[in-house]
Formats: sequence, structure tokens, C-alpha cells
Amino acid sequence: MSQQPDREATARHKQAAAEWAVEGFVQPGMVVGLGTGSTAAFAVQRLATLLAQGRLRDVVGVPTSRATEALARSLGVPVSTLEAHPVLDVTIDGADEVAPDLSLIKGGGGALLREKIVAQASQRVVIVVDAGKLSPVLGTRWPVPVEVLSFGWRSQARFLEALGARVTVRADAQGEPFRTDQGNLVFDCAFGPIGAPAPLAARLGARAGLVGHGLFLDLATDLVVAGPRGVEHRAR
Repeated sequence: MSQQPDREATARHKQAAAEWAVEGFVQPGMVVGLGTGSTAAFAVQRLATLLAQGRLRDVVGVPTSRATEALARSLGVPVSTLEAHPVLDVTIDGADEVAPDLSLIKGGGGALLREKIVAQASQRVVIVVDAGKLSPVLGTRWPVPVEVLSFGWRSQARFLEALGARVTVRADAQGEPFRTDQGNLVFDCAFGPIGAPAPLAARLGARAGLVGHGLFLDLATDLVVAGPRGVEHRAR
């Protein structure tokens, strides 16, 4: 049986969650963090539509990646920076895996460092996902992305393996090592189910050479999830 209908349904759910979040959380005059990835792109597109229709005004976006900035500009969404707007009203972004306490794994799109910086600067962080991203425990369905300096990267791989990870160096579409907007590598680290993510996040955060990691703990304030039964909003 073809998986195409499932992919189409997933895309519809992503779009429904993203559009619901934009319409529910973005108000005129806000500064909005714009996430990265396929689900966040739906949010940018909906924001552009509402601005073009005049249903929103005076909204400025702060993109989390060059790709998102290019998309926003192409759709006519005004963009700015954290330097100009160090406190954001709300960020709307996707996630790769969401636990019941709204802890997250992010970074599938490679923008984990900028996404975390923007999230930490936001008064509200709204995560939009399809129901397939829900998980009982982080690490069950998705590896933890870790952004790594090129200098000494093999030593970082050994360190991560010593923590119990199966490490894969992420490749781009041409098969070359993927590079973030900062020019760094990304390791996808399969730890398996992570019963205690906070100590692991602390170990990763304390290691020189690991620029950022995809464990987003105590950052999401809201979750908008869409599935066959419609759109659901959860608040932390």
C-alpha cells in the first residue's frame, strides 16, 4: 500500500496546527519568532496571508535561519533581528518529538542553536506539530541533534558515544557533511529513550566544542497538535 496518503494527511495536520497557532497567538504589533522546518513554514505562510489581507498589521518576524528569512521575505513578511528586538512576544516553531511535559527534541532542520536562542528570548513559545510527533519519552522516536565545531570533531563523537549515543554525522542532499548557518557540523545522536533528559542536557551543555543540542527543556509554553480528530491546544 502506498504511503502517499499518510504523507498527505501528515502535511494537512502540520498545516492545520500551524495556521491555528498563528491565528490564535499572533496579534497586531507583535514581534514573532519564526521557526525553521516544514511545519514552521506553514506558519510563515499563514502569517503572510493574514498580513496581506489586512487582518494583521505591524507584525515583525525574527527568523531562526537563513532559509526561514528567505521564505518570509519572499512572502512579504517584515523581518528583523534579535539585536533590534531582544525580547519577542511569541515564537511559533515545530518540533521533532514532544513528551507529555512539553519537553522537546528539535533540530531536524539544522537550526537548533538559533531556534533555542530565539525561544529563550520569547515570552511565549508555541510548538506546532502533527500527532505523530507525540512520544511518551524523548528519544523514543528521534535522535538528539548536537551542533559541533569542526575542530576536534572526532573527540566529540567519542565523548557522545561514551554517554551512550549512536552517533551519525548528518549529511546534506549531496552526501557531504551538513553545515549549519554557523558553519558547524551536526551529529544525530541516538540515545534511545531518555528517562532523565535534564542531566543529559547539562552534560552536553558543559562540553567545550558542543555548540548546542536539541533537547529543549522548560521552553515550550504551549503545544498545538493536529491529527485525525482535529486541533488540540495544551498549555504547560
